[in-house]
Amino acid sequence: MTSPEQPGTLQPTPAARRAEVHRHTHETDVRVSIDLDHVIPGTIQTGHGFLDHMLDQLARHGRIGLGVQASGDLHIEPHHLAEDVGITIGQALSKALGDRRGIERYGSQFVPMDETLAHVVVDLSGRAHLAYEPETLEVWGMAGSFSHYHLREFLRGLCNHAGITLHVRLLAGREAHHVIEAIMKAFARALRDAVAVTGDALPSTKGLL
Repeated sequence: MTSPEQPGTLQPTPAARRAEVHRHTHETDVRVSIDLDHVIPGTIQTGHGFLDHMLDQLARHGRIGLGVQASGDLHIEPHHLAEDVGITIGQALSKALGDRRGIERYGSQFVPMDETLAHVVVDLSGRAHLAYEPETLEVWGMAGSFSHYHLREFLRGLCNHAGITLHVRLLAGREAHHVIEAIMKAFARALRDAVAVTGDALPSTKGLL
C-alpha cells in the first residue's frame, strides 16, 4: 500500500495567511503587516505609548505576527489615530483570512485584571457589528490620554473592515487603564481562537462568509 507521506510524494502546502496594508489620509499614515500563523515580532510604533502597549497585547495574546508603523494628528487627540489603526488592521486581517475556509470562526474569552473582568465574544461572520457595553457604564479616567472611547473607535474600525461581529462586556471594574487592557487581552485571545484552522470546510451553512 502506498503511503501519502513516502519520499517523492508532494503534500499540499497551506496557503499563507499574511497580508500588508498601507492607509494614508490627511490625518494619519498607517502601515500594517499581519501573519496569522507565525508569531514573528514586528515593530509597533504609532507615536502613542499606550496604543503601542495595547497593540503589543494584541500580538502577544493573539499569538500573531503584527507590525504597525503609524503617525497621526496626536496634537489634536488620539481619536483619528486609534480609528485608522483599527481600520488598517481590519483590512489586513480580512485579507489574511481569505475566504475563511477551515477557521473555527467563533471565540469567547474572559480576562481579569485585578478588580476588572472583561468578556469578549468574536464571530468572524463577514458582517460588521460592535456591541460595546463599557460606553453605557461609568469608566473613570484615561490611560496616557487614551480612553475607553478611543478603544471603541479602534474596535469599530477593525470590525467594520474585517467583517467581525464583536461583543464586549465589562463584568467588573471601572478604572480606565485596567478596563482597556483587560478588553484588549480578551479580544486578542478570542480572536486567536476564532482564526484557528480546525478543518477544511467553510464554517457556515450559507456557503459564504
